[in-house]
Amino acid sequence: MKDPRGVGRYARCLLGALQHSGRGEIVETHQPRRCEVFHAPWIRGAMLRCPVPMVVTVHDLASLKRLGEYLRAGLRDRLRYLAVQRADRVIVPTQAVAADVVDVLEIPEKRIAVVGEAAAPALRPRPEADVQAVRERHGLPERYLLWVGSLQTADPRKRVAALVRTRRNLPLVLVGPTGPWAHELPDVTLTGIVSDDELAAIYTGAHALVFPSNDEGFGLPPVEALACGTPVVACDVPALREVLDGHAVLCPVDDLDHLVAAAESARRPAPPPPLWTWENAADATWEVYAQAARDPGGPRKPSGLRVPARTRTGPAERGRTPTRRRLNGEEFPPGASRAHR
Repeated sequence: MKDPRGVGRYARCLLGALQHSGRGEIVETHQPRRCEVFHAPWIRGAMLRCPVPMVVTVHDLASLKRLGEYLRAGLRDRLRYLAVQRADRVIVPTQAVAADVVDVLEIPEKRIAVVGEAAAPALRPRPEADVQAVRERHGLPERYLLWVGSLQTADPRKRVAALVRTRRNLPLVLVGPTGPWAHELPDVTLTGIVSDDELAAIYTGAHALVFPSNDEGFGLPPVEALACGTPVVACDVPALREVLDGHAVLCPVDDLDHLVAAAESARRPAPPPPLWTWENAADATWEVYAQAARDPGGPRKPSGLRVPARTRTGPAERGRTPTRRRLNGEEFPPGASRAHR
């Protein structure tokens, strides 16, 4: 919940919309003793012990699809995804993630609900006075390209370092929580964590948002940028195409020069953002709760996680035999014949 980006923002925005809808009471508690449905907005291994119908949100399956790039993805991650297999309903943000959940986790489509996400209500165009104030506060240039996300770790699919190395004419501003590696990036402005009001002004003042990710589950920063009237240029990957088609410029994944050039030539006004709101998401999520309570569909015990040893999106390691372990009576990773394609 405290995370200003990612699942923390998802949980805060969804809870706020659920509370605003008046369809149920929001009770803040450490560990509820009695409930009809449990919703985990992110994946935790403790969900394996949940005694009531359970709903879990899966934002993406990057750590499973791209094992060669996520070296820390180990037993704990696999236990978490075993818990997902046990869920009565699985919420995903896009059809692209739904397809991954069916393919990689072998969860039936009838237990999956696609519920989109949206920009927080505070993210809207700001007046020039606010834009100028945030420029002065954070030392931002008059014109800049913008990237928004977490910089606490060097997530390989975000390709921030590659973006920084790409030749450009406009300065680059990176917004989000930072780790030590981010402070070694050359020729960029880092703002660290900012408030929603500051973020809205930073979005409003940007020439364009540039989003070089080669794999996403949804892509919230582009939707936020559009809500603030800022043009978006992103890579053409399934989830971003699904969310942004008609609202942003989509470029080939393997051509960051094209991505940066398109961002620098972007023109205002930006296309309007998608019409989906957090209120829509709250209504859809409430219906998922009702379905889980009426008709629990998850297995009481997960059947065993089957994940790929390597995928085409991860680094090739030809000639090596994947390490096998046993979990829940089954070997994983499985043989190449079950690899995700």
